[in-house]
Amino acid sequence: MPEASRKVRIAVDAMGGDYAPGEIVKGAILGAEENDVEILLVGPTDVLRAELAKYNSSNHLPVRCVEANEIITESEPPALAVRRKPNCSIAVAAKLVRSGEADALISAGPSGAVAVSVIQFIGMVRGMERPTVGGTLGSFAPDIVMMDLGANVDCKPHHLLTFAIAGSVYARRLLNISNPTVALLSTGVEEGKGNEVVREAYRMLKDSGLNFIGNIEGNDVLSGRANVIVCDGFVGNVVLKFYESMGDHALNYVNRKVEKYPPLRGIARFLFNRLFPVTKIAYEGEEAGGGILWGVNGIVRLSHGDSQAPQIVHGIESVKRAAQADIVGCLSAEIAKLRKEGKL
Repeated sequence: MPEASRKVRIAVDAMGGDYAPGEIVKGAILGAEENDVEILLVGPTDVLRAELAKYNSSNHLPVRCVEANEIITESEPPALAVRRKPNCSIAVAAKLVRSGEADALISAGPSGAVAVSVIQFIGMVRGMERPTVGGTLGSFAPDIVMMDLGANVDCKPHHLLTFAIAGSVYARRLLNISNPTVALLSTGVEEGKGNEVVREAYRMLKDSGLNFIGNIEGNDVLSGRANVIVCDGFVGNVVLKFYESMGDHALNYVNRKVEKYPPLRGIARFLFNRLFPVTKIAYEGEEAGGGILWGVNGIVRLSHGDSQAPQIVHGIESVKRAAQADIVGCLSAEIAKLRKEGKL
């Protein structure tokens, strides 16, 4: 956790993403202005300085450039690319976190390359075998965290237990839920439901000391019964993508219903967007900490590859909050406690 007397320092991979470096630099400048943080822009310094020169305010902000003369693209195999390009922007940014020069990292670059870089150069919290990505479900369920949302397709029971611990820290530290309820997503509420991994994870969670309430089914995901919903990344990613698509499909349904009545079309769209904010469902939860790579021994945020300046600003706000909440220290302490008790 950064010292209270100084600003949070955030390394920004300025070359990661579809709109890099222009939108990334723009977002970093806005993020520095709005969030009172120090920004370390990582990339070819001549390119970054040319981008910064477009903004008069950049001269008065705590923004500096860190040289990284290599870039990884989406088409490159992540592990091989990081090994061949040790001076790529994401690797250099990860090294800044490892050395303590930065408190957090944000990148919209290839997620595989980000994961490989941070595991190699920052390392994992002891007891966490795999990093996990979690997030809230935005508009309809802002107090519900789902872990994992796609980082781990094949899991073992103890992986699900570590996801539950991470989700509980997330809910307590970032959503201010004092004693979050935890549930397994399964095919039935009974203890014996689900596949072998889920059944064994149930036993481990029951004995973990977490506020475990058992299994929930898909129809309870948005009910609020559980603050932390645990599943593997295959299931979590399917649920997330379905959830994100609901707004657009519902709006299309409304449009079809009123297409024969032109005067109603505009009114229906206006009311629908006010009551059912379709454009917010995917991104709303990210402001509360979504996209953070949990389990890494440092604060790392994966932004969407198509992120533009507003999303980078949200990401900067997110990792600042995570750094101030000391989520890595809290997760480390929780994992160490269960290891000491022989429950993990």
